[in-house]
Amino acid sequence: MISPGPDSKAELIRTLALAESRELIEPESRLMLEGVLRMAELTAGDVMVPAPHMDQLDIAAGYDELLGLVIDTAHSRFPVYEGARENVIGILMAKDLLKLQRAPELNLRTLLRPAVFVPESKRLNELLRDFRSNRNHLAIVIDEFGNTAGLITIEDVLEEIVGEIEDEFDEREQESGIYTLADGSHRVAGDVTIGAVNEAFATRLDEDVFDTIGGLVAQELGRVPRRGEAVEVGGLRFTVMLTRGGAVRWFRVARLAAQDGARDVGDLA
Repeated sequence: MISPGPDSKAELIRTLALAESRELIEPESRLMLEGVLRMAELTAGDVMVPAPHMDQLDIAAGYDELLGLVIDTAHSRFPVYEGARENVIGILMAKDLLKLQRAPELNLRTLLRPAVFVPESKRLNELLRDFRSNRNHLAIVIDEFGNTAGLITIEDVLEEIVGEIEDEFDEREQESGIYTLADGSHRVAGDVTIGAVNEAFATRLDEDVFDTIGGLVAQELGRVPRRGEAVEVGGLRFTVMLTRGGAVRWFRVARLAAQDGARDVGDLA
């Protein structure tokens, strides 16, 4: 006579959907609860920024070069390397760089904070617990051979629960889902129509087969691209900024130089 509770994670998720349909919980609450459940199955390697796409600072670079990169990328923390990019020697807080302007005699090394290294296999729920307990917001991800595989931040982990987090450097999203970033490239939502992209970039992407730019790019790769991957289509380079629920949420889009010889995608149909 007593209704049994869910005995699997999949059944629990179905129960949450049923609770939403009965208006017992809000849709946003259900999505967050599902995010918590799914996060336990993800690892640092699943959501990290791959090493080739990490914004890093060279310990040997001059102040003006460092400041330019900090301004262009608008991050609050940066891995610092010496010699090879894989040789991460510490983390620099963007605000600490201002100390060099007031006291040029300071050595950049003295401003570095210790880097935290985690394996690709580190579970996100465990990583979030470590971030909270250590009051750390960024970790360098290493592969099984000890090489730098990428980086992950506490924001990356939390976004798996609550969705994309806009910070103080993010511009207000335009109705078209396309807006300009500080470096002159654009951020484009994955569900933006191909027609809107053609209008914004004066391109001729094929609108006959797919409605959205995310669908077109996935077709080009033959799968949903992972975060940090880039695809060149129709004179544009689409770099995946964020994926969510098996689809690309945001692309960074930049025009290719003429000599890159990008192909017309009218043949992709």
